[in-house]
Amino acid sequence: MNAPIDVSFFHRPAKPLTSYRPYWAKRFGTAPFLPMSRAEMDALGWDSCDVILVTGDAYVDHPSFGMAVIGRVLEAQGFRVGIIAQPDWTSAQAFKALGRPNLFWGVTAGNMDSMINRYTADRKIRSDDAYTPGDVGGKRPDRAAIVYSQRCREAYKDVPIVLGGIEGSLRRIAHYDYWSDKVRRSIVVDSKCDLLLYGNAERALVEVAHRLAARTPVEAITDVRGTAFIRRPGDPSAEGWIEIDSTEVDQPGPVEAHLNPYMTTSEAAQSQGQSCSKDESPDATASPQGAAVQPLTFVPNPALQGKGKRPPRERTVIRLPSYEQVRSDPVLYAHANRVLHVEANPGNARALVQAHGEGATARDVWINPPPIPLTTAEMDHVFDLPYARSPHPSYADEHGRHDGATKIPAWEMIRFSVNIMRGCFGGCTFCSITEHEGRIIQSRSEDSIIRELEEMRDKVEGFTGVVSDLGGPTANMYRLGCRTPEIEAACRKPSCVYPGICQNLTTDHGPLIKIYRRARALKGIKKVLIGSGLRYDLAVQSPEYVKELVQHHVGGYLKIAPEHTESGPLSKMMKPGIGSYDRFKQMFEKYSEEAGKKQYLIPYFIAAHPGTSDEDMMNLALWLKRNGFRADQVQTFYPSPMATATAMYHSGLNPLKGIHRDIGPGGRSERVDIVRGEKRRRLHKAFLRYHDPNNWPLLREALKAMGRADLIGNGKQHLIPTYQPLTDGGYQSARRKNSTPPGQARSQGAGQPAPKGRLLTQHTGLPPRAGTGGAARRPKPR
Repeated sequence: MNAPIDVSFFHRPAKPLTSYRPYWAKRFGTAPFLPMSRAEMDALGWDSCDVILVTGDAYVDHPSFGMAVIGRVLEAQGFRVGIIAQPDWTSAQAFKALGRPNLFWGVTAGNMDSMINRYTADRKIRSDDAYTPGDVGGKRPDRAAIVYSQRCREAYKDVPIVLGGIEGSLRRIAHYDYWSDKVRRSIVVDSKCDLLLYGNAERALVEVAHRLAARTPVEAITDVRGTAFIRRPGDPSAEGWIEIDSTEVDQPGPVEAHLNPYMTTSEAAQSQGQSCSKDESPDATASPQGAAVQPLTFVPNPALQGKGKRPPRERTVIRLPSYEQVRSDPVLYAHANRVLHVEANPGNARALVQAHGEGATARDVWINPPPIPLTTAEMDHVFDLPYARSPHPSYADEHGRHDGATKIPAWEMIRFSVNIMRGCFGGCTFCSITEHEGRIIQSRSEDSIIRELEEMRDKVEGFTGVVSDLGGPTANMYRLGCRTPEIEAACRKPSCVYPGICQNLTTDHGPLIKIYRRARALKGIKKVLIGSGLRYDLAVQSPEYVKELVQHHVGGYLKIAPEHTESGPLSKMMKPGIGSYDRFKQMFEKYSEEAGKKQYLIPYFIAAHPGTSDEDMMNLALWLKRNGFRADQVQTFYPSPMATATAMYHSGLNPLKGIHRDIGPGGRSERVDIVRGEKRRRLHKAFLRYHDPNNWPLLREALKAMGRADLIGNGKQHLIPTYQPLTDGGYQSARRKNSTPPGQARSQGAGQPAPKGRLLTQHTGLPPRAGTGGAARRPKPR
């Protein structure tokens, strides 16, 4: 019996991770740490590795580090896995340290994109790297995934290369590259890898590993979801696929705009360049009613047209514009980006193909649909694996510890935290989480989370009883999702919470409240903090959750991200209006007061995001001053590959509204104000840091040019003063010291001192520090 057309992939259970027959090497058992040297392999009794993972990060055996997760998952399948971490990439010698892998190389740039890790948003080289012992920069090359793949091929040219990680995920099609300011080819082409696994790759990787172990040629593995690979034109493996052009999915042509339901009939007609007035109708005399007589035309119902003849989605591939086309045509680039995001739901996504090269060099990059999300049981399996929860012993200092000169900041950050879920349905256009992890939330069970808390309490050195975070990409999306699998599998929306919360989205925070209560009731757990970012528009749907969070899980400060106050940039970010922040702030302050605690919100904002005008930044600065915030860590828009906001930045068009050829005044494509050039980007950052005297000359000049010289003065209603204290005029990256020293401007200026208790520090509105550098004192709970 044939399967019904468009049947949901969710209705076809994927093969569970634990259902594979283990590889024969499982007899070697579990390694305390995956080996990084031949001596460690010898101690384990290994003569070779089945899989060797190459990563740009230091090896930390913790479930928050991708290589540790992948390594332990493969180990559980019975494979012997070695790790080469941060190798010397100047030759292939370091890549031979563990010998020839029996099955394949697994290559990743690390937990972060190597370019974002090394360069600031202003394309300046960073001097630090949080994923390296001692926070030392420069331990990985630019475009590390490509370089590592090349060196692996040089070391053992006949071994398949499987590329993964976020750097590969975000470059799976032709993409705009901010650092070279041009469109680059798919990383599958540039790295010459045999397979690219995008997203969270456990399911695809286990399938690929067992197939390669069964001696299946890597070029024959073309049907695994969540993979991308090269196909030559005419490849017989592509037979049976029905190809459609991407313009049939989302035509870059005119689209009728939605009418304002509050307009009168006459106003609606005028907005369309028409008229409903009988006096203006050329055929007013043709009918008694004064309207033109038009013959009725019956057309087939589009919903029924071709029913039963449409090709099944699982055998349909969408051809995107080629690399050469998107490189030279910003409209087609934005169109391809839009189609990629439309085809992102595992329940209904179709395969994509994009041509690279012409003539003899022509080849297609083939991208299979996204992987089926892990079930709760599979999430538990992945997180319950025997992680050492510590950096590899080779990174220890002379005292055998990891908290001195060889400290790895990224590990310190998550050392006492627990990840409870994956994914994010927020769809923020500047964020890469949705492109990498997907919008479907994958949650762990309560028991699995509690087991990890107990293991951390009992085994991790230095644990004092304070859990630094119980969260994930978004702290309060645990177990949230669509009301029914059928709706979820059919949905094509880019966000479940924009422009408002979808009526089909469950917003019950009950399971999360239960986890919080169980966690803090554990023996030996003194405090459970929430360090992950919070989606406050969801939180206000559950006052009980906000009360639980505020009264038990805030350590004085809680970070949230309104990102902006103005509707222009917020609409390009797909973020809620500032009104949602105000509602959450009221609840936060109410429950803090009830608990007798003095606690503070730390809002984060983005400067220079596409769609942000100079006036928008000025209004944001005024809002910051009215609310007493002094932002120290300035977050400037960073165009990461494949993000929707990056498509806006490159093309100047808004893919959220559709991409059309009729651009310009009166056209249907929406132009987006792009903040380019060092001077304008610096101005937008300066508005965020209006309090820094180094920025005052630039702001004075801009305010005068904007006709807002009334904001320059020494009163409370003014944004910046007329006087200029002596400053060095410098500006340092937020990753280092990024502020004028507290008190410097005030001691040399002529302004009135702030009232006692009202002066806020230079970190987004935190209370004043006690003394000269001590921690802020908080009143004890009553």
